[in-house]
Amino acid sequence: MKNVVIYVHGKGGNAEEANHYKQFFDDNFDIIGFDYKSDKPWDAKIEFSNYFNSIIPQYNKIYLIANSVGAFFSLISLSDKPIEKAMLFSPIVDMERVILDMMKWANISEDELMLKKEIKTSFGELLSWEYLSYIRNNPINWNIPTNILFADKDNMTSVNTMTNFANKINANLTIMRDGEHWFHTDEQMDFLDNWFKKNI
Repeated sequence: MKNVVIYVHGKGGNAEEANHYKQFFDDNFDIIGFDYKSDKPWDAKIEFSNYFNSIIPQYNKIYLIANSVGAFFSLISLSDKPIEKAMLFSPIVDMERVILDMMKWANISEDELMLKKEIKTSFGELLSWEYLSYIRNNPINWNIPTNILFADKDNMTSVNTMTNFANKINANLTIMRDGEHWFHTDEQMDFLDNWFKKNI
């Protein structure tokens, strides 16, 4: 029975990005990009769980690669799955903080959001009281062996938040100096590839 690597993209990404990771695995691995549709955590929990349940019986070992909000959805959905190892880069690990920061930028109070339920910001994000309430009531509980790659100029998460999260789940954390949330330049991609080779 073969092994499988499931790649979970971030916002604006796509399942084809999984092809980049084929170079790191031999022929005993299938590399699959998960083309999920959910954009709410409660929908993701169902979709991710169902998808992995359909994959699990077909393979010997399952590895997870996940990015940004795809990593967040994985963290809240897959903690009970038999995943051998998770490789997360630029994961969102404190979505409450991200939402509260966006509310601050948009000058929106909790009372206002609770009253209006949803508010579209000037920078294009839709803030939702239901979303904020859900993540407060459903904290991440993760005990799968994990490696995290994070950039110290990530505008979504602070170094302190990421370090505390990595310590909490006993993850191996690598921080790229002067990197960004979106790994895309040649230098950033080289760093990501070297991190991957070293930790997989």
